[in-house]
Amino acid sequence: MKTACIALILTAALASSSAAAASTMSVRALRSETWDGGLYTTATGEHVTVEVSTAYASDPGAGQRWANFFTSLVHGSELGLLTAYIAPIDEVADICGGNGDVLGCYWNDKLVAVGVATDGLQPTSVVTHEYGHHVAYNRHNAPWSAVDWGTKRWASSVNVCARAAAGTAYPGDEGFHYMLNPGEAFAESYRVLNEQLAGLPLQWPIVDPSFLPTLGSLAALREDVVDPWTGPTTQTVRARFAPHRRVWTSKLATPLDGDLTIGLRQGNDDLQLLGDSRKVLAAGSWTTNGGKSVQFRICGQRSLAIRVRATGKAAPFTLKVTKP
Repeated sequence: MKTACIALILTAALASSSAAAASTMSVRALRSETWDGGLYTTATGEHVTVEVSTAYASDPGAGQRWANFFTSLVHGSELGLLTAYIAPIDEVADICGGNGDVLGCYWNDKLVAVGVATDGLQPTSVVTHEYGHHVAYNRHNAPWSAVDWGTKRWASSVNVCARAAAGTAYPGDEGFHYMLNPGEAFAESYRVLNEQLAGLPLQWPIVDPSFLPTLGSLAALREDVVDPWTGPTTQTVRARFAPHRRVWTSKLATPLDGDLTIGLRQGNDDLQLLGDSRKVLAAGSWTTNGGKSVQFRICGQRSLAIRVRATGKAAPFTLKVTKP
């Protein structure tokens, strides 16, 4: 069961409960508590499922207010998949694990969070962070998990792949490297995006400052929410060598990290992928249909180049380029 959590430490900073504790969350734990709520219709005409602990029985309007709050967040169709559970901190701890310092958690379209301010931390901030995990859970970032790495455009904008390779980011680490977990940085960035839209000041208490949002990363995040990346795109390029030339080179913009495939239908020509200073990153290999293909994982490179070299008669050729 994939989970993501935040917890309140006595110093008023936020951190994660351990992955082992988070793994104890279950539907059985939810059923051990009593709830009042259901499917609410908001002023926007959207429907949100909110269950409020009966410990909050003195506030019968809480479920509707939380439903309205969820629709106020930057969101997409994933909102209709959510079931939110709002409860006192002791019940949240029973469900999410921890020692009474856990304020919220998320897994499998289920969000659990406190309903009142705790040590000065507003419950809306906790809920917004957890909803960020819900966004990521319902987005694609192949070949990686968006819950662990963040969504496609955001993760590319903050160089999660390159940082993971360098050991300065730890996707999915809910334990010792929590502050360098890009999945948590994404959820916190989602909180910042919504709070800044609401006119609130920037606060960044729990994730490493190296993930501090920028205008560019927030714009990428917002695009991932409202216009999700759905998968790689393929472009067919028909080209020919210039007169008296046997080498053809073309730049390739690569704004998103992920898997790149370049296919050359004519197998006699050489196919290469070039990086900075024309360094050869990958060379074409034979395919079963007699062509050549290059496969490469884009990891922080934002511009590459394709080179085709004629080994026989310089004839027109066709490339098929599939990129994130």
